[in-house]
Amino acid sequence: MTMLALSLALKPLHLRRAGWRAGVAALAAALCSGAWATQGASQEGVSACALLLQRLPGVRAEQCEAARLTPSGARSRLGTALYWRDILPQRPDIEPLRVLVVGAIHGDELTSGSLALRWIGLAEQTQRPVHWRFIPVLNPDGLLAKKPSRTNAHGVDLNRNFNTPGWKLDAPRYWRERTRKDPRRWPGPEPLSEPESLFLHTQMEAFNPHLVVSIHAPYGVLDFDGPHEPPQRLGRLRLDRVGVFPGSLGHYGGVQQNMPVVTIELEHALDMPRDAEVRAMWSDLLRWMDTRLYRPAPVEAAKIKSNRSPAP
Repeated sequence: MTMLALSLALKPLHLRRAGWRAGVAALAAALCSGAWATQGASQEGVSACALLLQRLPGVRAEQCEAARLTPSGARSRLGTALYWRDILPQRPDIEPLRVLVVGAIHGDELTSGSLALRWIGLAEQTQRPVHWRFIPVLNPDGLLAKKPSRTNAHGVDLNRNFNTPGWKLDAPRYWRERTRKDPRRWPGPEPLSEPESLFLHTQMEAFNPHLVVSIHAPYGVLDFDGPHEPPQRLGRLRLDRVGVFPGSLGHYGGVQQNMPVVTIELEHALDMPRDAEVRAMWSDLLRWMDTRLYRPAPVEAAKIKSNRSPAP
């Protein structure tokens, strides 16, 4: 079934039951089961590195192969596999922090995918009780387009497609009035209309991260949404909150879900930072996590606490 056919099949359900939510639930089930039998099916045997390395600056072939990305089972609008990598903590006796790192939400911000992939190698060396989940390239169709595109293959800005409060009124209005209908910032026909944004949404629901790190370019600043005192710097980047936008990941995660979202805006979309800067940003992130996020409890203690009867 093509995506268009699936969308049409979901439309009567959308009208008969609980609005767009029913359609999203069915779409999520199809997405997670790998049901996208589209033109990207021919890429089934293509490795992540063979597919992505051609567009990721500052990443050597051996670094990409060492990242050991695997297909998540989800696919893009054109059917391209969405790759990921989990790194589990080395100490099973400690309840870990869960951290989700996402790159290349915008396909023309090439360095954002490179940084997420490069950080996988650093995460493997980190002696901390953290369960890392990396999605280096959320928008492979935009990244791999003949001319890399901010939007996905449907022309949707994935970072305006999340279901934030008042989306149906606020997102189209913001697009019309504030961006003057900039096609690079179209929020889509409805929230979570795109398989890529829906995939990330399901990960935030199922993985339930204590922290989301969203990597972008090229404004050269550090942004933050959600609880906790924000990091003041990561490497050369300094905190400069850029605001809250309808449908953005920071708005959805940080404001609506009360989930801290660190947004990294690298200085260049095409040129990677030096290796020392890549490591400095990583070290500063870990240092902030150590001081601002909760300290993990022993697994048994966490189980005992969760099994206690609630106070009357």
